[in-house]
Parts: sequence; structure tokens; C-alpha cells
Amino acid sequence: MCGIAMAAMCAATAAGQDLPTPGQSTATGMHLTDAMGESAPPAEAFRVFPPQAAEGPQITPYLLYQTTLAWNQDELRRNRWSRVRSEPDLLRLRAELRKSVLEMIGGLPTEKTNLRAVITGTIPATGFRIEKLIYQSLPGFYVTALVYVPQTGDKTYPAILVPAGHSPDGKAHYQDLCQRLALRGYLVISWDPVGQGERSQFWDVKAKRSRYNLVCGEHAVLGNLAYLAGANLARWEIWDGMRAVDYLLTRPDVDSKRINITGTSGGGFQAALLGALDERIKVIIPSCYITALPMRVENRIFADPDSDPEQDLFGFISKEVDNAGILLLMYPRPVMVATASLDFFPVAGAYKSYSEVSTFYKRFEHADRIEIIESYNRHAYSLKNEEAALSFLDRFNRMPVQHGLPPVTAFGDADLRVTKSGQVLVDYPESYTLLHFITAQSAVASYHGQETLAEFYRSERDPGIASWTVSRYAGSSAPGELQWEAVGSSKAGGVHIDRYILHHSTYLEMPLLHFHDDSNHPLGAILWFSLDGKVSEENWRDVYRMISDGYEVFSFDFRGLGETRMNYRVDSSDTLNPARNDFDQAYVNPLGSVLADYVYNSLLIGRPYFLEMMDDIEIAELFVRNLDSNHPRQKLTLDGIGEAYTLATRFQEIDPKVAVLVPDSKSTLNWSTLVAQGQEQ
Repeated sequence: MCGIAMAAMCAATAAGQDLPTPGQSTATGMHLTDAMGESAPPAEAFRVFPPQAAEGPQITPYLLYQTTLAWNQDELRRNRWSRVRSEPDLLRLRAELRKSVLEMIGGLPTEKTNLRAVITGTIPATGFRIEKLIYQSLPGFYVTALVYVPQTGDKTYPAILVPAGHSPDGKAHYQDLCQRLALRGYLVISWDPVGQGERSQFWDVKAKRSRYNLVCGEHAVLGNLAYLAGANLARWEIWDGMRAVDYLLTRPDVDSKRINITGTSGGGFQAALLGALDERIKVIIPSCYITALPMRVENRIFADPDSDPEQDLFGFISKEVDNAGILLLMYPRPVMVATASLDFFPVAGAYKSYSEVSTFYKRFEHADRIEIIESYNRHAYSLKNEEAALSFLDRFNRMPVQHGLPPVTAFGDADLRVTKSGQVLVDYPESYTLLHFITAQSAVASYHGQETLAEFYRSERDPGIASWTVSRYAGSSAPGELQWEAVGSSKAGGVHIDRYILHHSTYLEMPLLHFHDDSNHPLGAILWFSLDGKVSEENWRDVYRMISDGYEVFSFDFRGLGETRMNYRVDSSDTLNPARNDFDQAYVNPLGSVLADYVYNSLLIGRPYFLEMMDDIEIAELFVRNLDSNHPRQKLTLDGIGEAYTLATRFQEIDPKVAVLVPDSKSTLNWSTLVAQGQEQ
């Protein structure tokens, strides 16, 4: 397989025509005049839309497009599920969902190697003891964990996994829940996810801290690289948990037929995915995670903008899985969905997902095995929900009926350290970071990848832009239509500046500028674009020179950039205080920003932002070639500025008819190289 999401960017470059930068050309055309000495036209000449309102959250056309598309895909999934008529039908659907999920995470490692589990210390406590455990989920990849062992004198205990959520102290943050479970008679294992607690992957020994934060910051860096490797960070998180199950099964004090899991927030995500994929786990209780993903597409920028790439599986919605599909993978095992009324994982989406799956449980006589519980609080595993979860666990683990929650003993972070220093990379300098395994996965994906970028572009929810009709705007645009609207014109130094809005895909609007003189443009048209937005007064001299050389110039903004940006900075714990950031940097910060969330949304709905940028180039090309039906433009040259030069060369792989201007100092980004070098941002 070529890989998921932006791994498509690693495809080999097709042959195409490169042209010298204008100014090196010998073509005749409009000569530079004294007008070049004039100042650039005013900013208004380059602006298509009215100035945006004051900075603040807003539902942009792009966000509305993403949300609507997500709900349309959700409807397709529900239509597919409605065709289930029997339990064999349901089991076939479950098998298809499992295959899809495994593909979305990039598969799982094929070999279970020696865990080399070591107990590094023990903490005695009233009613239980805590064993400090370290094991290798992969050779040289260390996992720090705590094992809470009841002291009731029983020979064996039911066991439960408690994956940690997003907290800088990892497993230590969830010690209260683990103690309550142990005092209830469960043997508990809780571990640090990669990039949290004692498993920082970017530890600065001198500063004694991570280069990022240990909440979601390291996950953002690792997860973004994992996309480029054709996988997902969840691949390794799930594997760590599966190996925790393997460890439990080596213990003589664990009842192998009574393995359970519960976790909240990021731990709720891990609980859901582990419970879905590992059938050795018999009872699953995810907390503060399950919701309908189209609701997350809509609210994440405003309610929870931190980057969590492991939760944004490529095609999670478009491949008709969603969290309802994750719950369905647990069928017919017992499952409880724990929710919070004020959570940023919308509670209405939790009920929607639960309702869809509980219908099957009820239809096939397993109604007693699925429940939902809600407490009125923000994002947290409330005591009310914990008590309900314990009762649910007791029922299916044949434990005595008990009421209430026992008191717990607070241990300090230093007490609960598994390593001496508090960091694996310090105590085990020979260990590998996850970057090592991401790089290896990238090499495997590249070796097996046979799909070219052009093939991938046409296969992953291709909107078929080449076949769209082109016409003047008539008040609305439907799918399969490109409608243009002229919104003004000005003139400077003999150059006309025409302003257009290109309406398409029902909601989207592309601002576009057309620069031309009164000649016949013997060298054809240039399509100019940049990640910083379309042509502005800063680029005026360059555009004027192109027109003098014999070109006409078109320039547009990519969706979510330029004039289509949301005038908003997210409040993310993974970035510097946005009030102290430059807006332009804050808007595109890969660790947490509006653009980052747009990108993650695009992955959920199955058309990665990179491919959407290719779509935007093709849409602009379609307009350029059809603006004058009497004289269609045949010569089209792309001019990608800065990093956008890479977009130009990649688009040439998709459409070899276009030429590409070569800058004086060209630099093409190679995504597989970024992975191999461990490029962090």
C-alpha cells in the first residue's frame, strides 16, 4: 500500500517541463517602464473579500464543508449498517470494520518478542502492593508500568488494564482509580504512554525536561511523522497495551479468563481501540472519549484544539467506521460507555454511538451487556462514573456486590518512579526512541508502495474536478460545478487586476486574482501560489516583471489560508501562550492551531489536506483554462513560492501538461527524508 494520509507525498516525481524564472527569459512583451518605480497598488487591490471582523472563533466555509461532508459520510455508514439482517451479517460487518481499523493504523507488529519484564521495586500499601515494572514491547523499546496487586490472599485475581490519559505524569496521575480497583480485588496494570511520564522521546538531560510538553506535545510531533511513514501513532500505543496483556498472562496470580480495561480521555481512546482489537479483553469501559466524530470535526478547534494525531485515524469517518464502529468491534462482549455532560467529546455523540450499537446488542439478545453512564461534570472520570464502572466490572467478573469507593493513599511522583532518574532514555541509553520504529515503518511502506501520487490522488475520494462545468455564479453552487463571480477590478502601471470568487463544493469559496495587460500574453498564463497566501503588494514587482516577460498571472488562496483563514488563535496547552505568538505562526503551528485541526479533520474525512491543496490547484487551473471560451489557455505554468514549489512539482505528477517555474535556489521537500531524519516540525 502507498500508505495513509500524507504519505502520498512520498511518491516518485514524474517527468515534466521546468522553465527558468521570469527575468531569465528572452521573450518579448511589455517592457519594464518607469511604472516599475511606482509604489505597489494599495492593499485593497489584492483583497477579494471584505476585511474580516475582530479576531475570534467562527464557522468558516471550510469548516462547514468539512462538517457537512463528515455527516454525509456518517449517513452512508448508517445506511450500510441498516442492511444488517442477522447476526452472521453483523459478524461479517465486524470483520470488515476490524480490517479497516488495522489498515488505518498501519497494521500491527507481526512478532511478539521477549518482554524482558523486570520488577525494579515494590511499594507496600494497605490492602495492596505496587510493583514497579519495566518491559520491552519491542526490542529496545521500554515501557514503564505500575502493577497494583490486591492482598486478599486469593490465588488468582481478575485483571484490568488502565491506560493513562493525557497527563504529564502519565500513569501516576491515575493512581486513585488504580488503587480503588485493587482494593476491590482487581490486579491492575497501568503504564506510561509513549511521550508521557517516564517515556519522553525528546528529553533534554541538562534542562531536565522534554523539548515539548508531556501532555499532547510529544504526541503531535511523533504522530505527524507517523502519518508520513504510512502509519499512525496509535499503532504503537495499541501494541504497548497488547504487550501489557501478554505480561498479565505470564503471572500466576492473574485469571486469564477475566481480563478487563478502562481508561479516560486519551486512556479512553486506548481502552476503546485495545478493547476493539484484542479479544482477550472481556469487559471494556472507555471514559470521556466515545462520541460521533462529525461532532469532533465541528467543535475541536474551539473546544479541544490540542493535536492528538493518534486519535485521527486516516479515513476514520470516510471508511465508515467512526467510534460506533469501534464499539461494534467489541460485540458481544460487555461494554460500558462513560460520559460527562460538559465534556469536549460531545455527550450527544456518545449517546448516538451507544444507541446505534446497543440496537444490535438488543436485537441479538445481549441487551444486558451494554450500558451508558453520564455524570454532570467537565472532562474527567467522575467518582459517580467510577462507582458505576466498578459495579459493571463486578457483575461480569463474578465479584461480590459492593457499594461505595474506598479511600486511597496519595503517593508522590518520585515514589512511583520505575526508573532511577525518572526517564527511560537516561537510565537505558541503549534504548530506542519511537522515531527509530517510525523510520523503519516508513522504509517498509516505501518498499511495498506501488501507487504513484497521481493514482493516489485519483483514488482517495477524487472530486473529479476535470469534469466539472464552469459558469458564471448564479447564487449557489452544487457539487460538480465551478461558478465564478467577478467582484471588482483595478489598474496600476498598465496592469489590470481583476478579482474573482470561485464558488464550488456547495460551501467553498476561492479568492483569485488575475493580473494582465492588453497584450496577447505570448508565453501563456502563470498560476502563482504560496503557503502565505496569494499575490500581495509585497510581490508586485515580481508579478509586473512576469507580465513584462509576456505572461498573464493568476493567483489564489488555498482553502484555510490567505483570505480564507479563520481569524482565530487556538488556546492549546501544547503551544506558547497565543497572546505572545505572532498570529501567522500561531495559525499554522503543527502542535496546536486552526490549520493543524483543519488538517486532522481532512484525515478523518478521507481527503488529506495535501490532496485538497492539489484540488485547489486543479480548480484554479480549470478556471484559468475556461475563463475565455473563445480563446482557451493552453500554456499554463505553475509558480510555487518557497515551500509551495514542492506543491507545484507534485501537481506536475498529477497533470504533466503544466510546466513549473524553477526558482534560483530550488528546494523540494522530500517527506521520506523528513521521517528518516526525524524532523520534528
